[in-house]
Amino acid sequence: QVQLVESGGGLVQAGGSLRLSCAASERTFSNYAMGWFRQAPGKEREFVAAISWSGGRVYFADSVKGRFTISRDNAKITVYLQMNSLKPADTAVYYCAAGSPPPGSRTRAGGYAYWGQGTQVTVSS
Repeated sequence: QVQLVESGGGLVQAGGSLRLSCAASERTFSNYAMGWFRQAPGKEREFVAAISWSGGRVYFADSVKGRFTISRDNAKITVYLQMNSLKPADTAVYYCAAGSPPPGSRTRAGGYAYWGQGTQVTVSS
């Protein structure tokens, strides 16, 4: 079973940047697509970004396109979420996820089998 540990969250002013990391526990990580989701207080968990197992395909929610990038280093069994031009609306707990989502399900939480514990991102205005 793959274990995922997120890091890099924190408090940042609007317009600032953060880079989240998600480290996996084993090398089978490279077989999985990876996703980032977030959940704000009182809201449902929502898709942020995803990357294919090879890193060749990436996907973003409309709300973060042009501001966030996702990448992975399979040698380091780590996936990254670079967040630029942060807004207060980006405040949430961010979760990474691993799995083999079927076509059309990469933006859905149910498409991923393994989850990290989350890291808090707070953007002040």
